Amino acid sequence: MTGLDSLYQELILDHSKHPVGNPLHEVGDVAHADSHQKNPVCGDEITLRVAVDGDRITDVSWEGTGCSISQASASMLASLVEEEVESDGMTRADAIALIEGFREALRSRGTIPLDEETFGDAAALSGVSKFSARVKCAMLAWVALEDGLARA
Repeated sequence: MTGLDSLYQELILDHSKHPVGNPLHEVGDVAHADSHQKNPVCGDEITLRVAVDGDRITDVSWEGTGCSISQASASMLASLVEEEVESDGMTRADAIALIEGFREALRSRGTIPLDEETFGDAAALSGVSKFSARVKCAMLAWVALEDGLARA
């Protein structure tokens, strides 16, 4: 295992043990949607709540059960959105572009790495793309955000 692989493995385990955005946040009367996603192959489950103000995402939280990859991926996604909300915010279009980029990289079988500047800690999930059985685990929260944004 290279030093970078080891660092990425530590990041995944750290997010899995100390998740960001978990549990679900109460959002009051703000427009929001919950999306529940399940991976029928392994049984991982995520319920993700996205709150929006017009075109801007104001909050993402989640809860779920499953492997460290699915839990870390949800935490990394929540962390990424949280950082954007604290600065100038993330639009729905920005989020959809992020989700599409993540999906493309994870389906690339290792040919398209995730950029750290764009994906933050989630770039640690680049190696998952080499294991097709784990791609759905990593995608679960991202698909939930996509679904939630379509309904919020």
